[in-house]
Amino acid sequence: MKKIFFWMACAVLTVFVAGAGAEEMKVGFVYVSPVGDAGWSYAHDQGRLSVEALDGVSTSFVESVPEGPDSERIIRNMARKGFDLIFATSYGYMDSMAKVAKEFPGTIFMHCSGFKTAQNMGNYFGRMYQARFLAGMTAGAMSRSNTLGYVAAFPIPEVIRGINAFTLGARAVNPEATVRVVWTKTWYDPATEKEAAKSLLDVGADVIAQHQDSPSPQEAAQERGAYSVGYNSDMSAFAPKAHLTASIWNWGPFYVRTVEQVRSGTWESGSWWPGLKEGLVDLAPFGPMVPENLKTLVLERKSRIENGQAPVFSGPIADQKGNLRIAEGETPSDEALLGMTWFVKGVIGSTQ
Repeated sequence: MKKIFFWMACAVLTVFVAGAGAEEMKVGFVYVSPVGDAGWSYAHDQGRLSVEALDGVSTSFVESVPEGPDSERIIRNMARKGFDLIFATSYGYMDSMAKVAKEFPGTIFMHCSGFKTAQNMGNYFGRMYQARFLAGMTAGAMSRSNTLGYVAAFPIPEVIRGINAFTLGARAVNPEATVRVVWTKTWYDPATEKEAAKSLLDVGADVIAQHQDSPSPQEAAQERGAYSVGYNSDMSAFAPKAHLTASIWNWGPFYVRTVEQVRSGTWESGSWWPGLKEGLVDLAPFGPMVPENLKTLVLERKSRIENGQAPVFSGPIADQKGNLRIAEGETPSDEALLGMTWFVKGVIGSTQ
């Protein structure tokens, strides 16, 4: 009997020691704007909270980190502090993260919206252009002036691709629709974004869309009695009389899956680009002003996109100068989409 108690005690002690020795996984996030912006960084931080809820995982974030040397310093500091996995969530962090990844081969790095990879660094994004197309359908159908305004951050492929998808969606239901683009050259600057929206309203836009991090463009639309289409999250609370819908992110499942892969040792470097089908991107609920027949039309197209029956960029597609860019029956490769630097027909503005 004494031997039985002895071995039972040893077993309990072994379990206790193993549990006590298990190290908590540390996951870091770097954001380009405030988490309270209701936009890009807010959406990523909602995903971080899903990771934080996992047993044996702790998270930390740094917000409003400028692209360039500051981001390199922040990423390196996280690596030095022993973070197991670091997510950098802005395009301009790519080179900084790639540099730090070389210095810390034992840390896993994940960069959002870029294209560079290394043995310990992957990249990821979402097919937001799919949701942009659906938002464009909604905007194009609701417009009376046939002029849509688009407040855009920087002329990089990510933003240009979204503008093109939005325009294709608008013209799918309203062939007379045009999309006027104003560049702010900022990701998060509420005052500048609002002024940009006003300039578009001044030239006749009656729906304002955006690739920005604050709800300011939508607030400007509401003040003028126009409609708006949001981005990143459901911003309807900021402009309830204007908000038609929004193209939104759901990062939680992807972040949780990545953490589990790193923790189990199954993570491998690569590029990830999920979309509507995987639930990473979606549409926010429609505003009360959107008629039922339009909701049905948009949701039917959503289902077809999810099933692969209606690719957003399916030819024939011409650029804004009338040159055929995508032939009839063709769809561009992911590489071509990720490097898109030209506007489709119907966009008014420069890619510079």
